[in-house]
Amino acid sequence: MSERIAVLGAGPMGLAVAYQLARDGHHPVVLEADDRVGGMTASFDFGGLQIERYYHFHCTSDSDFLTVLDELGLASKMRWTETRMGYWFGKRLQAWGNPVALLRFKGLGLVAKFRYGLHAFLCTRRNDWTPLDDVEASGWIRRWVGAEAYEVLWRKLFDYKFYDYAGNLSAAWIWSRIRRIGRSRYSLMREKLGYLEGGSSTLLDGLHADILRHGGQVHLSTPVQRIVIEDGKVQGVQAGGERLPFDKVVSTVPLPFIPRLAPDLPEPILAKFRALNNIAVVCVIAKLRRPVSANFWVNTNDPGMDIPGIVEYSNLRPMEAHIVYVPFYMPGEHPKYAEPDAVFIDKVHRYLMQINPALAADDFIDIRASRYRHAQPICEPGFLARLPPRKLPVEGLWVADTSHYYPEDRGISESIGFGRALAREVVE
Repeated sequence: MSERIAVLGAGPMGLAVAYQLARDGHHPVVLEADDRVGGMTASFDFGGLQIERYYHFHCTSDSDFLTVLDELGLASKMRWTETRMGYWFGKRLQAWGNPVALLRFKGLGLVAKFRYGLHAFLCTRRNDWTPLDDVEASGWIRRWVGAEAYEVLWRKLFDYKFYDYAGNLSAAWIWSRIRRIGRSRYSLMREKLGYLEGGSSTLLDGLHADILRHGGQVHLSTPVQRIVIEDGKVQGVQAGGERLPFDKVVSTVPLPFIPRLAPDLPEPILAKFRALNNIAVVCVIAKLRRPVSANFWVNTNDPGMDIPGIVEYSNLRPMEAHIVYVPFYMPGEHPKYAEPDAVFIDKVHRYLMQINPALAADDFIDIRASRYRHAQPICEPGFLARLPPRKLPVEGLWVADTSHYYPEDRGISESIGFGRALAREVVE
């Protein structure tokens, strides 16, 4: 029987839910607060260039993403590029990301290099992550790689992304990040990453059009004020000052919004949502006349730089100008998050010119900053048990975000795979 189902949020997960529901003969209605689909994958006009506000890339292992491209007839738009990594350490830009670069790295002893390499290799071979769920990540890494390698290669990455949470993260979550990048290599020395012609908009527009073609609806600039729950059952949602009836509701908005959207949930469930923490991001994107480096990704360990790294996106996806993303991660409640965009933009000018002294002020064509308060969940040890269930104790209500495919890190492919599975679960 066909059902009328509200899907809250038009990020990749929400679109994937609606895509699957519509293809299965149901009538999803996507309600999105933003004026465009995509969430963190949405694009903006950057001086005539349509590009994502936040960087994205694809790995050869992103099977759910590649499957949808094939279904939408977009597989021919996929491009693969051999990419490089670098490491800014000791006031120099060094090669990174393969065994030879590790051996040549200046600032690390031979034993530390061996332990670091062994740990990275074993992470790519591990499949069972459950023993790591309760393990604290920084201690786990330190035990494997030793104090020297941890201080040089890991500490700043933790500190400048997680701040006060740096010492209380799940090892399973960090392991999944190491494994994903490690498995993007197609040989010991070479790394291959992918992009879509036209960027993420190619996929987003394809999903949007397919939802409409199969009888679904997508309403933009339509924030939902409340999920209506009566007598233990979902009745619909309140949006735009009116009550819209639905048989079921699937929310894919960040979990911290749920206590406000669904205050009628049982208090023990609301407490679980309130206990979750998130990292915010201020992501600066710069358009340059010349490249900063030949690398796609550069990790940074510099006392004068409060960033974990930079992403030179045009070294993955060729463009007329050189595009660099510089993310500043921090808890949303940290005082730095309240600083104006100009503070972060000024830092990016200085940092990029330090990494490449040949850059001059007039090499910066344009520079912008975007903010996302709930960019990433904080997955603490034992996160699996702390996570609220996606099927809540209310008839007809499902709630999930990127936290629910823990220990995998947020990603387009993971969101698509999880969203499609969730859609099937909703109508079983």
